[in-house]
Amino acid sequence: MSATYAETAAFDRVEHLRRLRRVAKVARLMDTAIRIPGTGISFGGDSIVGLVPGVGDAATAVVSLWIVNEARRLGMPVHKLVKMLANVGVDTVGGAVPLVGDVFDLFFKANRKNLAMILDHFGEDGLIDDRGDVRPMKDITPKAKTRR
Repeated sequence: MSATYAETAAFDRVEHLRRLRRVAKVARLMDTAIRIPGTGISFGGDSIVGLVPGVGDAATAVVSLWIVNEARRLGMPVHKLVKMLANVGVDTVGGAVPLVGDVFDLFFKANRKNLAMILDHFGEDGLIDDRGDVRPMKDITPKAKTRR
């Protein structure tokens, strides 16, 4: 029994949304997972792991490059991927500067910028809320046809 075109398209849409949600969660974890109460400042794994000299910024760059690769797999155009890679490069180089780089990581959120580009490209701006949390996903799973 083969799937119909509509069922296949619905499955592809679900998989596409799952990937976007996964990227959004990783971007939030890396850039804005922890908020300092009473301020508008938030930070994440990028700022924390970046404190480890040398290795920290390289490790966070690998995660950022995973986000860019996911965008490529989702079908982002090359010129937008280049902008995303530039964001990762600026974040990596800026974060590698001793002391100043740690403050730089608090304010330059390459993964959030890249996520915004991805969501804007695919018209999925409503996928995350104002705080950056992933909104609950409506169940759009295709239902199996039952035989009578």
